[in-house]
Amino acid sequence: MQSKAIPERHDVAAPHPIAELLACPPTVGNMLNASAESIEFDAGDILFQQNDLCRGLYVPISGYLLRKAARLDTRLTLGTVRAGEVVELAAMLGDVRHTYTLMGQSKGTAMRLPREALQRAFELYPTLRMRLLEELAREVSRAYGMCCVAKLSGLRRKPTATLPTEIDVH
Repeated sequence: MQSKAIPERHDVAAPHPIAELLACPPTVGNMLNASAESIEFDAGDILFQQNDLCRGLYVPISGYLLRKAARLDTRLTLGTVRAGEVVELAAMLGDVRHTYTLMGQSKGTAMRLPREALQRAFELYPTLRMRLLEELAREVSRAYGMCCVAKLSGLRRKPTATLPTEIDVH
């Protein structure tokens, strides 16, 4: 009797590598590469503030970054950003305002693809915008999944009167 191999389960919400997301024809890729900006940061440095205009997509190359947001009268720590993660797809593809503050948690380097270059790339190669929209959908799905797990684990928000000034949601 032969045993059947169980097919590997693929998590459709898993983040895709940056090289896969930004894969495009050589002319568009070269234009994006030429426009990329390197940003060095230290622990505590702010790369952008919540509600500021989005200047592009950010990709940490080394080090760690921390997402923080203010919602109502509460400050939230949204989690750590690691090397290779695409940061602020929602602001870049949406209403152009940052949805949180991004600050250095350690010394490191990030790359910024300027908004103008990305807009030009979207015109030249519309598939790129679709890939980034799909990644945004996966990001939302992952966040929703984490919220469901937290809720099922009994980690509910305390009544407003007893809320701490900072909440760690990861």
